[in-house]
Amino acid sequence: MKRVVSGIKPTGDLTLGNYIGAMKRWGQMSADPDREHFFFVPNLHALTVRPDPETLHRNSRSAVAWLIASGVDHDHSYIFMQSQVPAHAELMWILNNYVTMGELNRMTQFKDKSSKSAAEGQLVGLYDYPVLMAADILLYDADEVPTGEDQKQHVELTRDIATRFNNIHGETFKIPQPTVQEVGARIMNLQDPTRKMSKSDTDDSGNILLSDDEKTIEKKILKAVTDSGSVVSSGADKPALSNLLVIMSVLTDKPVTELEEKYATAGYGRFKQELAEVVVHGLKPLQHVHEQLMHEGNDKIDKALEHGWWRASELANAKLAQVKEVLGLL
Repeated sequence: MKRVVSGIKPTGDLTLGNYIGAMKRWGQMSADPDREHFFFVPNLHALTVRPDPETLHRNSRSAVAWLIASGVDHDHSYIFMQSQVPAHAELMWILNNYVTMGELNRMTQFKDKSSKSAAEGQLVGLYDYPVLMAADILLYDADEVPTGEDQKQHVELTRDIATRFNNIHGETFKIPQPTVQEVGARIMNLQDPTRKMSKSDTDDSGNILLSDDEKTIEKKILKAVTDSGSVVSSGADKPALSNLLVIMSVLTDKPVTELEEKYATAGYGRFKQELAEVVVHGLKPLQHVHEQLMHEGNDKIDKALEHGWWRASELANAKLAQVKEVLGLL
């Protein structure tokens, strides 16, 4: 049976980009009897922005609720909190000795932050972030890591670390394979299609939050930037419209080419109005389930986490014990 591992970081309100780029697919995958799925909330990763403790706690539980609302079958899959399994942090320390500073210097996330402010002022946690991610994956002998295009580099580094360790100490870690969905892997900001829609963005005017109400969603989509011309079509010269078409494509399960034909003479206004209706209709059932889980005293979140923690701990502790034995650690 293949094992699939992926996570969603609780650093802010989740966005439509998170849902289209990952969670919708996870919900569809989760009941596959031929795969064992682990979907975790990497709350240790969230510490790199020093979040308010109450906010981190709320966002972490909210992320679990959104996973369940997105269709993740927590009876057949495993949802857990990263901090519940200490083996993540312990294996990270071990793996630090199998990665170089040169490799970490080349990681896009650190390079981006360093370019905006001096590298010397960046937190070590941000610098070491990719090694913790490697531990997240390697602890579970993951065959597959569903990931966004922007996170693929982290999985490639994980593969390099695992290969290096195996070459020195013998076959210990399975080499994971990153998988990126063909359509919708990277949903862009509605006000700036050169930037990814991000839950950590302080200005959410270009982000559709999963918690946004109907009027807010409609307002954001109607105000979304468009490209020159008046024909609804996609292409390298139309990044804004391409992004909007992908959103509608994923939510309606219709190919972009079919949507281009449908709206060829419709104009931007009608297209955006109908897109807003599609988004509202698509998110409403998720919002209803999330609201129930978060505000009605439902213990489903705790039960899902307990179920996931038990299985995750079983596998993670066994892998960590194997690594320690290989290294001669007591």
